[in-house]
Amino acid sequence: MKYTFTAVAILFTLIACNGPVKKEVTDNAPSAAVFGEQKQDSANFTSIQWIDSTKDYGKINEGDKLEVLFRFKNTGNKPLIIESVHPSCGCTVANPPTEPIAPGAEGEIKGSFDSNGKSGLQHKTITVMANTKGVQSHELSFSVDIQKKAS
Repeated sequence: MKYTFTAVAILFTLIACNGPVKKEVTDNAPSAAVFGEQKQDSANFTSIQWIDSTKDYGKINEGDKLEVLFRFKNTGNKPLIIESVHPSCGCTVANPPTEPIAPGAEGEIKGSFDSNGKSGLQHKTITVMANTKGVQSHELSFSVDIQKKAS
């Protein structure tokens, strides 16, 4: 009986591991494979309008964390897919939208800047890769004046 149970368990494991893998893909969330095809296929390119691509956040105190936000609109007729965002330094992190942006809809790139150990005027950039006509690389920038902590 013990060997029969073990044999059945192994059989189910093999069937489960070798069976077809099904992944549900919705119309508004293409899989990575679909995105790869769209990224390479200029027929799936769209256009983007940056509502704000440059920001000046004024003065903050050293050690403060600054939330940054850049808004955009898909002005094309295909879904806009933000593939990646690349901050210019480790003190800045940014997150792309997790879903494609429908034609005519707006989206945003959210991030944060850690001013710990920094002082004076800082200029930072975030490079955004998207399925856009012309260029696929877009540069966002912000500046902030960090007031040094009193010693």
